Amino acid sequence: MRPRPPVKGRGIFSGTGIIVTGLAMTGVALFIPVASYSNQSSTGVTGADVLNGQTVLTQYGPLSELDREFVTKVRLAGLWELPAGQLAQRKGTTEAVRTAGQHLVEGHTFLDERVRDVAAKLGLGLPNEPNDQQRAWLAELDAAQGVDFDRKFANILRLAHGRVFTVVAQVRAGTQNSLVRALADDANTTVLDHIEILEATGYVDFEALARDLTATGTPAPTVTPGVVVPLTPSPS
Repeated sequence: MRPRPPVKGRGIFSGTGIIVTGLAMTGVALFIPVASYSNQSSTGVTGADVLNGQTVLTQYGPLSELDREFVTKVRLAGLWELPAGQLAQRKGTTEAVRTAGQHLVEGHTFLDERVRDVAAKLGLGLPNEPNDQQRAWLAELDAAQGVDFDRKFANILRLAHGRVFTVVAQVRAGTQNSLVRALADDANTTVLDHIEILEATGYVDFEALARDLTATGTPAPTVTPGVVVPLTPSPS
């Protein structure tokens, strides 16, 4: 009996089937993360998309660790500088000090609304009370009277604004997130206005300020944000 000849093309079709199956599975695998991202992106931050371990993708652009720290700092600034401005309006012994207090109240009322709106869109939590250092500053201002209050108010607030001014510049120069960039613009305008109006009181000790800004002090406290704060009227 003669051996049965092989069926032509069987090996080719079999190999092609394997290739087609493999491509189909690859397509499904590629589609899953894309679909997952499209479902999550509507909330702003997508936890599944992480860059460099610390940067996350949002519909407004990459959001870095520095961006998130900046948003938190803007919120913290309003939580203590707005009450400090109210103290200056009540306790300031000169018109210049009281005017500086008014600028702080108005500026941080505006910034607080902006930062809570930005945080809500990005899905970020925010602190709801000042940190330990800020509470200590408020207590010191609350206890001070007369010219002593004027001097402490001008110097404490000028030091705080000088420290945050460099952070604002760094964030504005490097952020890839459009919401954070716009917030940095608003913060830059507000902080510069406050620096100028505090210096206009005539009580800022520039020599002591320079020492404090260049000294290697304790690092800023780490703040663990809580839940996202809804957009409601700022504290008054």
